[in-house]
Amino acid sequence: MKKCYITGAADFAPARFKPEPGDLVIAADAGITHLERLGVKPDLVLGDFDSLGHVPDLPDVEVSPVRKDDTDSMLAARRALERGCDTLLLFGCLGGARLDHTLANIQTIAWATSEGAAAYLIGEGCCLTALRGGESLRFDKRYHGDFSVFCLGADASGVTEKGLSYTLDRAQLTAHFPLGVSNSFTGEEAYISVEDGLLIVYWADNPALPLPERAAI
Repeated sequence: MKKCYITGAADFAPARFKPEPGDLVIAADAGITHLERLGVKPDLVLGDFDSLGHVPDLPDVEVSPVRKDDTDSMLAARRALERGCDTLLLFGCLGGARLDHTLANIQTIAWATSEGAAAYLIGEGCCLTALRGGESLRFDKRYHGDFSVFCLGADASGVTEKGLSYTLDRAQLTAHFPLGVSNSFTGEEAYISVEDGLLIVYWADNPALPLPERAAI
């Protein structure tokens, strides 16, 4: 498993930001400011640098045009997969003044998941991931707080949730009704799986605990 840590320019929650030797670190545009504050040297800095306002004077910089299809975060996700990463952790990609960028970053982790990677958006007190058909997530029983799930795209079928306040047994979720919102952990091991379709899973994060265990069903 090779991880890539991607930093964007929005609100940054550093508790899970722990790159190890061999991990890839990519700064997307003004996400470099978070790394500078932490004293972390990126392997790659990329973007159109409209947010940062200048091109950084660093060894590995990729400058892209402002008029492009990919957001800077999406471009970073592409580079991560091209360099052999199968786990993407995106920081500084939630919140801030640009709700549209948050939505774009949710689509980015959905794209990475469709390409076979495990991708996470990590914020202050929360985390999101995408779960594709045939996959499951299992959470440590010490998690507590909110848990929500949303269908993204075509209807998701065979959705099962256990160990939560509200359970599901091979249910169907749609993109036009928020049936899966406002669930919660119960002090038991929590589990979610989907047989077909794509889900966005949101939970109240605890950086002292491991991220959920992802497996095939």
